[in-house]
Amino acid sequence: MNRWLALFLFLLASFTASAIGGYATFDAVRTWYPTLVKPAWNPPSSVFAPVWTLLYILMSVAAWRVWLRRATPMARPALRLFFVSLVLNTLWSVLFFGLHRPAWAMADLVSLWISLVILQFRFSRIDQAAGWLWAPYLAWVSYALTLNAGICWLN
Repeated sequence: MNRWLALFLFLLASFTASAIGGYATFDAVRTWYPTLVKPAWNPPSSVFAPVWTLLYILMSVAAWRVWLRRATPMARPALRLFFVSLVLNTLWSVLFFGLHRPAWAMADLVSLWISLVILQFRFSRIDQAAGWLWAPYLAWVSYALTLNAGICWLN
């Protein structure tokens, strides 16, 4: 497969996950979410779209770099876990915003966070740049974990 086509497909997969999550989020962001008590460290709504856009690009490029080293024995299992993490990422939006279930979303987020930590180690071992590209996503989801926990606690 052409390397640039592969990059496009990783971007497509990530932004498809984003679109599904966005669909689940769209109404609740304007109606339900504003009614929740949020922690003091909750960022303004305007932060989320640019941050997630950048994160989806970085994670796609990281996965693509691992794909370029697919002959490495650890690459294929890492890429499978990447796709699992996309499903968990999307599921969080459906649970939290679509179903209005922050506690269920928290359980999903813990699973996502564990998969991202594993991917951080695996990507770093396969391709150091992929590990660096992955780190902001892990950092953001770590932050999101504290936000989700705070919302569960306060509501």
